[in-house]
Amino acid sequence: MKLRVLGCSGGIGQNLRTSSFLIDKDILLDAGTGVGDLSLDEMRHIRHVFLTHSHMDHICTIPLLVDTLFSELKQPLKVHARPETITALQTHVFNWSIWPDFTELPAKDCPVLEFIPMQPGDCLDIDGRRIEMVAVNHTVPASAYIVCQDNKALAYSGDTTTNDSLWQRLNQLNSLELLIVESAFGNHDRPLAELACHYCPELLSADLAKLKHQPKIGITHLKPGEELLIMDEIYQALKNTWDIHQLAGGDQFQI
Repeated sequence: MKLRVLGCSGGIGQNLRTSSFLIDKDILLDAGTGVGDLSLDEMRHIRHVFLTHSHMDHICTIPLLVDTLFSELKQPLKVHARPETITALQTHVFNWSIWPDFTELPAKDCPVLEFIPMQPGDCLDIDGRRIEMVAVNHTVPASAYIVCQDNKALAYSGDTTTNDSLWQRLNQLNSLELLIVESAFGNHDRPLAELACHYCPELLSADLAKLKHQPKIGITHLKPGEELLIMDEIYQALKNTWDIHQLAGGDQFQI
């Protein structure tokens, strides 16, 4: 199983793309602006999108992806998400005002887009890859995902802050090779991080202390312009006891 970072920034700018991760060739974890850097041929291979939550930086390319591939989609693009996330997309995006409702096009009985609700604890098997949704703590209903294949696992936190649910579930795994986790703000913005339900280095280090595994850790969702500050605070907080990496678009991991 291969993971490719398409976008991992907390905002946009030159060479900055928002959250999106490609599993092998056919599965997206979130659909931020990084999806737009894929070639048309690479987009054609995508069959499933797993959304962590409904915020714009994680869902914004779904409408354009479906529109771009419209004439080529013989089977619908399957978007898996919590029911609240699906409702938000149907109400505010695919509503014929912001964007056409592609769950009804080209016809209701053969749409190019399908929403599939998931609840925390649900698991799907896609060609030998087991994908599990885990509840996390954010300002809207949100989830992390654990992806397992051949007894190896990676996890992606999505957007979250202090919680127990993610760490308890990760501790139940036999092993964890890679953890992608956010730290959106520096410690000077801790009140804002707490209000927005994001991690800062102090909050993240406290929660990592709950984890019994020692995976490689990729830091995502850094605030543009403060990446070096946030990473320095993470290194200081964790005192070089973890294998920490600042993620960048194009990074690849073999699990």
